[in-house]
Amino acid sequence: MTAASSHYVHGSDESEQRRLSALNTFINEPSLRELGLRGGERILDVGCGLGQFSRAMARVAVPLGGHVVGIERDARQIAEAQRQGLLAHESRLVDIRQGDVLNPPLTPSEWSSFDLVHTRFLLEHVPDPLAVVKVMVRAAKPGGRIVLADDDHDLLRFWPDVPRLNEIWRAYLKTYSHFGNDAFIGRRLVSLLHEAGAIPVRNTIVFFGSCAGNHTWQIAIDNLVGVLEGAAETMQRIGAATIEEVSLAVEEFRCWSRLPNAAFWYGICWAEGHRPLPDTPDQ
Repeated sequence: MTAASSHYVHGSDESEQRRLSALNTFINEPSLRELGLRGGERILDVGCGLGQFSRAMARVAVPLGGHVVGIERDARQIAEAQRQGLLAHESRLVDIRQGDVLNPPLTPSEWSSFDLVHTRFLLEHVPDPLAVVKVMVRAAKPGGRIVLADDDHDLLRFWPDVPRLNEIWRAYLKTYSHFGNDAFIGRRLVSLLHEAGAIPVRNTIVFFGSCAGNHTWQIAIDNLVGVLEGAAETMQRIGAATIEEVSLAVEEFRCWSRLPNAAFWYGICWAEGHRPLPDTPDQ
């Protein structure tokens, strides 16, 4: 999307990049399993951010002759993606291009050529997600896969309950509606595929949760804290919650996270469709 038409409340400063990097270490492996890549695929990753998942896909696709193109609008994200790729000795693994996802920088021959067109955590931040999905369908080859992975923020559950955190989570969701975005886009993914002209074939959830004692626990806790602290100023500016209220909720959450029976449940909504073949009637 263009900078004027979408809004990402967390920005792309160093603290947010660190949060996203840690989050990728948590969710990339199960997300990659869900994709079931075989190698050799031509892949377009729309809104690729720091490129960590793009590189994960490329490690499977490229050795067998595949190719991965990542589209990202934010120059700071691209710079960090390039830095991380260089450190990992994978600087040439992904072709990252700066551009608008509604008008991606693809050559004429690249349109309708990709085996897989993928996006994650993008549609929730744009005012017209259907327009984005239509572009993705157009980029896929006939019979190619379109995969949408995104949030439905109503899925978050805690045990034992964390009352103050629940209140601040509801305040955080108000930042989405304030900017014309959809905090519950995950439940619409199959519908978006259908409306964009794809044939929906899968609907599932990639588990994103943990419990005290699990090796992922601290990553999960720090990620949620980072989400709330990163949006605190916006919540205060729109009158959803004060910065002090956010701080108190985070303090309660940190204390809760040290309980031996603490657990939370969340999921990344995941939907797959195929671009119809020329002789396949539109669904």
